[in-house]
Amino acid sequence: VTVTLDTNVLFQALYSRSGASHAVFRMIRDGHVKLALSVPVFEEYRAVLNRPQNLELLGRTRAEVDTILRFIAFVATPVVVHFLWRPNLDDEEDNMFVELVVASGSDFLITQNTKDFLEGAELKHDSFEIVTPFQFLTEWRMNHGG
Repeated sequence: VTVTLDTNVLFQALYSRSGASHAVFRMIRDGHVKLALSVPVFEEYRAVLNRPQNLELLGRTRAEVDTILRFIAFVATPVVVHFLWRPNLDDEEDNMFVELVVASGSDFLITQNTKDFLEGAELKHDSFEIVTPFQFLTEWRMNHGG
C-alpha cells in the first residue's frame, strides 16, 4: 500500500504521539506502508514545519526537523512528476498532493481536510481514496488485521 500524506498529517504526527496521524507515521517508519514523495511536497513539508510558530508548537529545533525530514526522504519512495495535471482545487497548494498521488499510483491521499479535496472540486478519482488518518487506520485494520 502506497500513501501520500498531506502536510497537516505530518505536522499532527510530530505534534502528538497519540492519535491516528502518529500511528500512520509509525506505519511508514516501520515499513508497513510506503510513502510517496516528490520534491514539491518535500519542500512544502520543510517550509511548513520550519515556520517559527510551528517549531514552537512542535517543541523542536530546525536541526531536529531537518533530521526528521532526512529520515522521511530516506524511507519514502521518490516520485518525479513529469506533468502538471491540475485538478482545479480551491487551494492551489493542494494540487501538488493530487499530482503526487496520480504520478505515484498511491492508494490513498491521507489528509485531515478531506473536504478541501472533495467539496467543489472537479476531482474525479477511481484509483485512490481521500481519507483522514483515522479512516485510513480503520480500513487498514479491516483489510490487514491489527
